[in-house]
Amino acid sequence: QVQLKESGGGSVKAGGSLRLSCRFSGNTGNDVNCLGWFHQASGKGREGVARIYWRGGAATYASFVQGRFTISSGPDTVSLEMDLLKPEDSAIYYCAAAAGSLGSTCSFDDFGDWGRGTQVTVSS
Repeated sequence: QVQLKESGGGSVKAGGSLRLSCRFSGNTGNDVNCLGWFHQASGKGREGVARIYWRGGAATYASFVQGRFTISSGPDTVSLEMDLLKPEDSAIYYCAAAAGSLGSTCSFDDFGDWGRGTQVTVSS
């Protein structure tokens, strides 16, 4: 199992930027293939925002953040740089880890370990 903890949320005006960070620890050798960020807006379900292969670096983005957000990972961190923020980006943001063997693919459905979330609020 992997433990994850987010930081860096806050409030910003539309058009501004925020950087979220997440530190993870635990059984990373067996339990981390992909790292990702999800968000959940008030009254809505949780949805994938971006994911990245921890060992290989290839990233995938949801269409609604393509070109505005950038995910990156390090030995024990995963970050999300959010630019050109919009009010509809307001949500609780969670980092997550997906288990899998080297070379296996992952999707937004594969994530099983979660942080507790950090609030992002974008005002118009």
